[in-house]
Amino acid sequence: MPIPNKHEYLSSLCDTLACRWPDNRTVHLVCHGHSVPSGYACTPYVDSFHAYPHLMHRTLAQRFPYAVINVIVTAIGGENAVQGAARFQKDVLCHQPDLVTIDYGLNDRGVGLKQAEEAWRQMIGDALDCHIPVLLLTPSWDQTRFAQSEEWHALEQHAQQIRRLAEEYRVGLADSFAAYEREVNAHGNLLNLLSHWNHPSPAGHELIARELTAWFPAR
Repeated sequence: MPIPNKHEYLSSLCDTLACRWPDNRTVHLVCHGHSVPSGYACTPYVDSFHAYPHLMHRTLAQRFPYAVINVIVTAIGGENAVQGAARFQKDVLCHQPDLVTIDYGLNDRGVGLKQAEEAWRQMIGDALDCHIPVLLLTPSWDQTRFAQSEEWHALEQHAQQIRRLAEEYRVGLADSFAAYEREVNAHGNLLNLLSHWNHPSPAGHELIARELTAWFPAR
């Protein structure tokens, strides 16, 4: 089954974001994952105001000028999906979010496809059981692309697995991996998109934020 239509999947949420005072309310968006949504740049430097959760917040605030938006980052640098799933109820669902984004692909190479899949399924299922829409993110690129190493091919496999999960669960997909591919094919310089060997630069975060905000059509 294909992933949902970008103009329909978050239709109800976008209606809420478009409400004006006194009919509006605070909308909680939770960004869960590893160092990338945490804002790590050239480790240990953190640049959260150029990371995609903040960029998404800014774009949505411009697109929905009457909305009160609370973007909550529950990401932890160095974490994988198994660790993220273990604290999903306690650290994510406790906020009663209106949307959850999940981004663990880069680090899931350390636990392998099977364990990663089980963890992603748990998080997606827990959110959907609470009627919370989900946007899955495929991984952004890192410098293993240059060597075409086993690590790089594992990253490709994790990206494919995340796409399949989005299709199976009929949830949204922000395909960061494909966005990087398009940009590198067009302009030929991956290093412009990296601030560290595996962390996006501000330009890389812009690509990811655009993938996310495409799911929020203006009203």
